[in-house]
Amino acid sequence: MILVPVTYKGGVFRHDEILDLIEDVGGYIIQKHMIAQEVVLQALVPKEDIDTLKKVSRPLAGEVIPAPLVGTEIAVVSMSVEIHHLPHASCDIAEYLRTAGAKTNMIGLARGFGKRIGLLSDEERDIINEHDLAIYLFGNFETCIREKMPTFRRGIKVPIVICGGPSKDALKKIIDPPAAGYVGGMGRFMHRTKEPHEIALLDEIVAEVSRVIDQKRAMIAKDPLSVTPARLMDIILENVPDIHEVTSPVPVVVQMDGIRVKLPYDPFAREIREIEVEEGIRIADICDLHPSRMRDYILLKVKPFSETGMLV
Repeated sequence: MILVPVTYKGGVFRHDEILDLIEDVGGYIIQKHMIAQEVVLQALVPKEDIDTLKKVSRPLAGEVIPAPLVGTEIAVVSMSVEIHHLPHASCDIAEYLRTAGAKTNMIGLARGFGKRIGLLSDEERDIINEHDLAIYLFGNFETCIREKMPTFRRGIKVPIVICGGPSKDALKKIIDPPAAGYVGGMGRFMHRTKEPHEIALLDEIVAEVSRVIDQKRAMIAKDPLSVTPARLMDIILENVPDIHEVTSPVPVVVQMDGIRVKLPYDPFAREIREIEVEEGIRIADICDLHPSRMRDYILLKVKPFSETGMLV
Protein backbone atom coordinates (compact mmCIF):
# COMPACT_ATOMS: atom_id res chain seq x y z
CA MET A 1 0.00 0.00 0.00
CA ILE A 2 1.44 3.35 -1.09
CA LEU A 3 0.59 6.29 1.17
CA VAL A 4 0.30 9.68 -0.53
CA PRO A 5 0.76 12.94 1.44
CA VAL A 6 -2.21 15.32 1.05
CA THR A 7 -3.80 18.31 2.74
CA TYR A 8 -7.56 18.63 3.21
CA LYS A 9 -9.06 22.10 3.63
CA GLY A 10 -12.73 22.60 4.39
CA GLY A 11 -15.32 23.78 6.86
CA VAL A 12 -15.72 22.51 10.39
CA PHE A 13 -19.23 21.24 9.54
CA ARG A 14 -19.19 17.44 9.11
CA HIS A 15 -15.40 17.29 8.91
CA ASP A 16 -15.58 14.26 11.21
CA GLU A 17 -16.77 12.31 8.16
CA ILE A 18 -13.43 13.06 6.49
CA LEU A 19 -11.55 11.98 9.61
CA ASP A 20 -13.46 8.68 9.71
CA LEU A 21 -12.92 8.06 6.00
CA ILE A 22 -9.15 8.58 6.20
CA GLU A 23 -8.91 6.17 9.13
CA ASP A 24 -11.26 3.61 7.50
CA VAL A 25 -9.17 3.38 4.31
CA GLY A 26 -5.98 2.86 6.32
CA GLY A 27 -4.64 6.41 6.24
CA TYR A 28 -3.21 8.52 9.05
CA ILE A 29 -3.92 12.03 10.29
CA ILE A 30 -0.52 13.64 10.82
CA GLN A 31 -1.76 17.03 12.00
CA LYS A 32 -5.07 18.82 12.47
CA HIS A 33 -5.58 22.60 12.57
CA MET A 34 -8.81 24.32 13.57
CA ILE A 35 -8.81 27.94 12.40
CA ALA A 36 -12.10 29.72 13.16
CA GLN A 37 -14.64 27.86 10.96
CA GLU A 38 -12.03 26.12 8.82
CA VAL A 39 -10.24 22.83 9.38
CA VAL A 40 -6.93 21.85 7.80
CA LEU A 41 -5.87 18.21 7.88
CA GLN A 42 -2.42 16.96 6.90
CA ALA A 43 -2.68 13.27 6.19
CA LEU A 44 -1.19 10.21 4.54
CA VAL A 45 -3.83 8.45 2.42
CA PRO A 46 -3.57 5.27 0.30
CA LYS A 47 -3.02 6.23 -3.32
CA GLU A 48 -5.99 4.21 -4.59
CA ASP A 49 -8.37 6.04 -2.21
CA ILE A 50 -7.49 9.64 -3.16
CA ASP A 51 -10.38 9.84 -5.64
CA THR A 52 -12.79 8.57 -2.98
CA LEU A 53 -11.59 11.23 -0.57
CA LYS A 54 -12.09 13.94 -3.20
CA LYS A 55 -15.58 12.64 -4.00
CA VAL A 56 -16.67 12.66 -0.35
CA SER A 57 -15.15 16.11 0.30
CA ARG A 58 -16.85 17.77 -2.67
CA PRO A 59 -20.36 18.08 -1.11
CA LEU A 60 -18.72 19.46 2.05
CA ALA A 61 -17.03 22.25 0.06
CA GLY A 62 -13.70 20.69 0.96
CA GLU A 63 -10.52 20.59 -1.10
CA VAL A 64 -7.90 17.85 -1.31
CA ILE A 65 -4.54 19.09 -2.55
CA PRO A 66 -1.12 17.41 -2.85
CA ALA A 67 1.24 18.19 0.04
CA PRO A 68 4.57 16.58 -0.83
CA LEU A 69 6.27 17.35 2.48
CA VAL A 70 3.71 15.89 4.90
CA GLY A 71 5.49 13.53 7.29
CA THR A 72 8.85 15.29 7.15
CA GLU A 73 10.77 17.40 9.66
CA ILE A 74 13.11 19.98 8.14
CA ALA A 75 15.79 22.15 9.73
CA VAL A 76 15.97 25.72 8.40
CA VAL A 77 19.51 26.78 9.31
CA SER A 78 20.33 30.49 9.47
CA MET A 79 23.94 31.61 9.73
CA SER A 80 23.23 33.71 12.83
CA VAL A 81 20.41 35.02 15.01
CA GLU A 82 21.31 38.63 14.24
CA ILE A 83 19.47 41.02 11.96
CA HIS A 84 21.97 40.24 9.18
CA HIS A 85 20.33 36.84 8.66
CA LEU A 86 17.07 36.88 10.63
CA PRO A 87 14.16 37.11 10.51
CA HIS A 88 12.78 37.65 7.04
CA ALA A 89 14.35 35.01 4.76
CA SER A 90 14.42 32.29 7.42
CA CYS A 91 10.91 32.94 8.71
CA ASP A 92 9.36 33.16 5.26
CA ILE A 93 10.99 29.95 4.04
CA ALA A 94 10.07 28.04 7.20
CA GLU A 95 6.48 29.28 7.01
CA TYR A 96 6.14 28.49 3.30
CA LEU A 97 7.45 24.95 3.77
CA ARG A 98 4.73 24.40 6.36
CA THR A 99 2.09 25.14 3.73
CA ALA A 100 3.49 22.16 1.80
CA GLY A 101 3.08 19.95 4.88
CA ALA A 102 6.55 20.02 6.44
CA LYS A 103 7.26 20.43 10.14
CA THR A 104 10.05 23.01 10.26
CA ASN A 105 12.44 24.01 13.02
CA MET A 106 14.56 27.16 12.74
CA ILE A 107 18.18 26.88 13.88
CA GLY A 108 20.24 30.04 14.30
CA LEU A 109 23.95 29.23 14.53
CA ALA A 110 25.96 30.76 17.36
CA ARG A 111 29.11 31.24 15.24
CA GLY A 112 27.92 31.14 11.65
CA PHE A 113 28.52 34.72 10.58
CA GLY A 114 31.74 35.72 8.81
CA LYS A 115 33.77 33.46 6.56
CA ARG A 116 36.77 33.38 8.92
CA ILE A 117 34.95 32.43 12.13
CA GLY A 118 32.07 30.34 10.79
CA LEU A 119 31.85 27.24 13.01
CA LEU A 120 29.33 24.50 13.77
CA SER A 121 29.19 23.20 17.34
CA ASP A 122 28.62 19.54 18.20
CA GLU A 123 25.18 20.34 19.60
CA GLU A 124 24.13 22.22 16.47
CA ARG A 125 25.41 19.38 14.29
CA ASP A 126 23.52 16.76 16.31
CA ILE A 127 20.27 18.73 16.16
CA ILE A 128 20.54 19.16 12.39
CA ASN A 129 21.17 15.42 11.98
CA GLU A 130 17.93 14.66 13.83
CA HIS A 131 15.95 16.07 10.90
CA ASP A 132 15.10 14.61 7.50
CA LEU A 133 16.74 17.46 5.58
CA ALA A 134 18.55 20.72 6.26
CA ILE A 135 18.20 24.00 4.36
CA TYR A 136 21.26 26.23 4.67
CA LEU A 137 20.45 29.92 4.20
CA PHE A 138 23.64 31.68 3.15
CA GLY A 139 24.18 35.34 2.31
CA ASN A 140 24.92 37.09 -0.97
CA PHE A 141 28.68 36.61 -1.43
CA GLU A 142 30.19 33.70 -3.34
CA THR A 143 33.54 33.87 -1.52
CA CYS A 144 31.84 33.67 1.87
CA ILE A 145 29.78 30.63 0.85
CA ARG A 146 32.83 28.91 -0.65
CA GLU A 147 34.90 29.39 2.51
CA LYS A 148 32.17 28.39 4.97
CA MET A 149 30.53 25.41 3.28
CA PRO A 150 33.26 22.82 4.06
CA THR A 151 32.93 23.60 7.77
CA PHE A 152 29.14 23.55 7.82
CA ARG A 153 28.80 20.24 5.98
CA ARG A 154 31.33 18.37 8.14
CA GLY A 155 29.55 15.63 10.09
CA ILE A 156 26.13 16.35 8.57
CA LYS A 157 24.45 13.10 7.53
CA VAL A 158 21.13 14.42 6.19
CA PRO A 159 20.67 15.91 2.69
CA ILE A 160 21.48 19.63 2.43
CA VAL A 161 19.69 22.15 0.21
CA ILE A 162 21.66 25.37 -0.32
CA CYS A 163 19.97 28.78 -0.61
CA GLY A 164 22.01 31.89 -1.32
CA GLY A 165 22.17 35.17 -3.17
CA PRO A 166 24.25 33.91 -6.15
CA SER A 167 22.52 32.15 -9.03
CA LYS A 168 21.87 28.42 -8.94
CA ASP A 169 24.64 27.76 -11.47
CA ALA A 170 27.08 29.83 -9.40
CA LEU A 171 26.22 27.87 -6.25
CA LYS A 172 26.81 24.58 -8.03
CA LYS A 173 30.18 25.84 -9.26
CA ILE A 174 31.55 27.01 -5.91
CA ILE A 175 30.35 24.09 -3.74
CA ASP A 176 32.41 20.91 -4.03
CA PRO A 177 31.50 18.14 -3.37
CA PRO A 178 27.96 18.94 -4.54
CA ALA A 179 25.05 19.39 -2.15
CA ALA A 180 21.69 17.63 -2.61
CA GLY A 181 19.94 20.73 -3.95
CA TYR A 182 20.38 24.42 -4.78
CA VAL A 183 18.16 27.50 -5.01
CA GLY A 184 19.78 30.74 -6.12
CA GLY A 185 18.61 34.33 -5.75
CA MET A 186 17.50 33.79 -2.14
CA GLY A 187 20.10 35.48 0.05
CA ARG A 188 19.83 38.17 2.71
CA PHE A 189 17.07 40.74 2.36
CA MET A 190 15.39 43.09 4.82
CA HIS A 191 11.71 42.74 3.92
CA ARG A 192 8.96 40.13 3.78
CA THR A 193 8.45 38.13 0.60
CA LYS A 194 5.46 39.76 -1.07
CA GLU A 195 6.34 40.33 -4.72
CA PRO A 196 5.47 37.70 -7.37
CA HIS A 197 9.12 36.92 -8.18
CA GLU A 198 9.81 36.38 -4.47
CA ILE A 199 6.87 34.00 -4.10
CA ALA A 200 8.19 32.18 -7.18
CA LEU A 201 11.50 31.66 -5.36
CA LEU A 202 9.66 30.15 -2.40
CA ASP A 203 7.84 27.81 -4.79
CA GLU A 204 11.23 26.86 -6.23
CA ILE A 205 12.49 26.00 -2.75
CA VAL A 206 9.46 23.76 -2.12
CA ALA A 207 10.00 22.05 -5.47
CA GLU A 208 13.72 21.49 -4.83
CA VAL A 209 13.12 20.19 -1.30
CA SER A 210 10.36 17.90 -2.60
CA ARG A 211 12.72 16.51 -5.24
CA VAL A 212 15.38 15.69 -2.64
CA ILE A 213 12.79 14.22 -0.26
CA ASP A 214 11.43 11.99 -3.05
CA GLN A 215 14.95 10.69 -3.65
CA LYS A 216 15.28 9.88 0.04
CA ARG A 217 11.88 8.14 0.03
CA ALA A 218 13.06 6.02 -2.91
CA MET A 219 16.17 5.00 -0.96
CA ILE A 220 14.09 4.04 2.08
CA ALA A 221 11.72 2.01 -0.14
CA LYS A 222 14.62 -0.21 -1.24
CA ASP A 223 14.88 -1.46 2.35
CA PRO A 224 11.45 -0.75 3.89
CA LEU A 225 11.03 0.30 7.49
CA SER A 226 9.76 -2.30 9.95
CA VAL A 227 6.77 -0.07 10.75
CA THR A 228 5.55 3.14 9.16
CA PRO A 229 6.31 6.21 11.31
CA ALA A 230 2.67 7.33 11.00
CA ARG A 231 1.45 4.07 12.54
CA LEU A 232 4.07 4.38 15.25
CA MET A 233 2.68 7.85 16.03
CA ASP A 234 -0.82 6.39 16.50
CA ILE A 235 0.55 3.67 18.80
CA ILE A 236 2.25 6.28 21.00
CA LEU A 237 -0.91 8.42 21.15
CA GLU A 238 -2.98 5.38 22.16
CA ASN A 239 -0.64 3.95 24.79
CA VAL A 240 1.05 6.94 26.46
CA PRO A 241 -1.62 9.04 28.24
CA ASP A 242 0.90 11.73 29.25
CA ILE A 243 1.41 12.73 25.62
CA HIS A 244 -2.05 14.32 25.66
CA GLU A 245 -0.91 16.70 28.41
CA VAL A 246 1.80 18.18 26.18
CA THR A 247 0.91 21.75 25.25
CA SER A 248 2.85 21.71 21.97
CA PRO A 249 0.58 21.78 18.90
CA VAL A 250 2.46 18.73 17.57
CA PRO A 251 3.26 16.45 20.54
CA VAL A 252 4.43 13.65 18.22
CA VAL A 253 6.33 14.72 15.09
CA VAL A 254 6.39 12.26 12.19
CA GLN A 255 9.65 11.96 10.28
CA MET A 256 10.54 9.90 7.23
CA ASP A 257 12.27 7.20 9.27
CA GLY A 258 10.94 7.73 12.78
CA ILE A 259 9.16 10.06 15.17
CA ARG A 260 10.01 12.69 17.77
CA VAL A 261 8.02 12.33 21.00
CA LYS A 262 7.89 15.55 23.00
CA LEU A 263 8.25 13.97 26.43
CA PRO A 264 11.40 13.93 28.60
CA TYR A 265 13.61 10.93 27.90
CA ASP A 266 14.42 9.56 31.35
CA PRO A 267 10.85 9.29 32.77
CA PHE A 268 9.22 7.86 29.63
CA ALA A 269 11.78 6.04 27.46
CA ARG A 270 11.49 2.72 29.32
CA GLU A 271 7.69 2.82 29.18
CA ILE A 272 7.72 3.48 25.44
CA ARG A 273 10.23 0.69 24.76
CA GLU A 274 7.88 -1.89 26.29
CA ILE A 275 4.78 -0.90 24.29
CA GLU A 276 3.55 -3.72 22.07
CA VAL A 277 3.10 -2.90 18.39
CA GLU A 278 1.65 -6.33 17.75
CA GLU A 279 1.47 -9.40 19.90
CA GLY A 280 4.98 -10.29 21.00
CA ILE A 281 6.62 -7.35 19.19
CA ARG A 282 7.68 -4.37 21.27
CA ILE A 283 8.76 -0.97 20.09
CA ALA A 284 12.27 -1.80 21.35
CA ASP A 285 12.41 -4.69 18.87
CA ILE A 286 11.91 -2.48 15.81
CA CYS A 287 13.11 0.97 16.92
CA ASP A 288 16.18 2.62 18.37
CA LEU A 289 15.40 5.16 21.11
CA HIS A 290 17.72 8.10 21.75
CA PRO A 291 17.55 11.25 23.87
CA SER A 292 17.15 14.19 21.51
CA ARG A 293 19.49 17.17 21.77
CA MET A 294 16.38 19.28 21.36
CA ARG A 295 14.91 19.83 24.87
CA ASP A 296 15.60 16.22 25.92
CA TYR A 297 12.75 14.87 23.78
CA ILE A 298 12.62 11.18 22.80
CA LEU A 299 13.78 10.33 19.30
CA LEU A 300 12.63 7.01 17.81
CA LYS A 301 14.32 5.76 14.65
CA VAL A 302 12.65 2.77 12.98
CA LYS A 303 14.95 -0.09 12.01
CA PRO A 304 14.80 -1.33 8.40
CA PHE A 305 13.48 -4.76 7.41
CA SER A 306 17.00 -5.99 6.66
CA GLU A 307 17.90 -5.51 10.31
CA THR A 308 14.77 -6.87 12.03
CA GLY A 309 13.28 -9.25 9.46
CA MET A 310 9.83 -7.91 10.40
CA LEU A 311 7.18 -5.76 8.74
CA VAL A 312 4.34 -4.83 11.11
